[in-house]
Amino acid sequence: MNKEIPATDVSLERTFSLYEKKFKALADHRRLHILHEITEHGEVCVCDLSEKLQLPQSKLSYHLKLLLDAQLIEKETRGTWSYYTLNHSEINHLLSEELCCLFRRD
Repeated sequence: MNKEIPATDVSLERTFSLYEKKFKALADHRRLHILHEITEHGEVCVCDLSEKLQLPQSKLSYHLKLLLDAQLIEKETRGTWSYYTLNHSEINHLLSEELCCLFRRD
């Protein structure tokens, strides 16, 4: 007896995994605060974020990595410091018009 194995749409599963990662990155108060700070200043040094959010470097790095992995922010290293900006195209793509305004500079 041959049983058919249902085909899994790999591209659909990949898409779901991608969005799951993005929404998990957004589902945290500290990470939303990080996004807001970047929005307010356009570009933020990791050293300023640590002080502003009162987070130890290790915890801040964890949150920034999740946001980077989800492609919600971009990083540029200058010397020993890392500077972060929003990935506006990704933010605008993910968020509704209402929520998107929180992370859009006028």
